[in-house]
Amino acid sequence: MPDRFAEAAFVLVDVQNDFCPGGALAVPGGDEVVAIANALAPRFPLSVATQDWHPAGHASFASSHPGSAVYDSADVGGIRQVLWPDHCVQGTKGAELRADLDLRPYRLVIRKGANPGLDSYSAFFENDRITPTGLRGYLQGLGVKRVYLAGLATDYCVLFSSLDAARLGFDTWVVSDAVRAVGVPAGSEKAAFQVMESAGVRLVSSAELLRS
Repeated sequence: MPDRFAEAAFVLVDVQNDFCPGGALAVPGGDEVVAIANALAPRFPLSVATQDWHPAGHASFASSHPGSAVYDSADVGGIRQVLWPDHCVQGTKGAELRADLDLRPYRLVIRKGANPGLDSYSAFFENDRITPTGLRGYLQGLGVKRVYLAGLATDYCVLFSSLDAARLGFDTWVVSDAVRAVGVPAGSEKAAFQVMESAGVRLVSSAELLRS
């Protein structure tokens, strides 16, 4: 079997307090990915994390759109945007990466979503699909050819990150037991996996990786 870890990077998406139970935009079971990430990250020659990093009053917040409710949608700069609760506001406890996440294996933390008028689901591009986060160049500059994704949330940031990774030519995998979904709208988790599969993204379990 080829070495899964050769020329590979582990990308952990948005494992922050606000996306875990008790947070402003809690993903059911979001905290459960931490132990898996802590086991996986040291196995890779390169591990990277992302961090949602919104200014107060961000355009993706329902509170920034009077008369709108959480999970409504709105046109934001020509992009159809789901409206979220205020979350991962820069400098707040909710924006911090989980305290039980072992950050020692991570060589880079990419902060995204800092543009007040533009959200950023993907680890690679903001939601205009043009503005880069810098992750692509970083990985390619270090010779990475294979990307393994985990984190939050399956149906948004992990989905968009995986699609971009595949589109950019990386051999792209999602660690199936190390992701959790928002689940809005209903059925979004199942739909996300179907979209990933159709784009050539493959699934792997953490147990299989740890046996490699």
